[in-house]
Amino acid sequence: QVQVVESGGGLVQNGGSLRLACEFSGRTLSTYSMGWFRQAPGKEREFVAGIRWSDGSTYYEDSVKGRFAISRDNAQNTAYLLMNSLKPDDTAVYYCAAKPYRDYDTPLGYGYWGQGTQVTVSS
Repeated sequence: QVQVVESGGGLVQNGGSLRLACEFSGRTLSTYSMGWFRQAPGKEREFVAGIRWSDGSTYYEDSVKGRFAISRDNAQNTAYLLMNSLKPDDTAVYYCAAKPYRDYDTPLGYGYWGQGTQVTVSS
């Protein structure tokens, strides 16, 4: 059974940092991509970052480039999203997702989702 479990959200001040974690189980990740999405109240879900598990290639949405970093730990089957220089506009529920495809730079095809973790950035 596939499981995707996020952790690490919370409340942080403007300019602060948080690291989200996403543990994946139930499949071998070598041919997968994992991604982070977010959804703020009243807004559509947004694709924030993606990573191809096999070689660590990464993608970032423009608004987070230079501030967020996605990475993976093969031994732990865990992906991370390090978020620096956080802004109030980054406030959202963050979701981790996985798909059995190598196209890490598109939001399409994600079929396995976590429950989401709240990130709130206070001004």
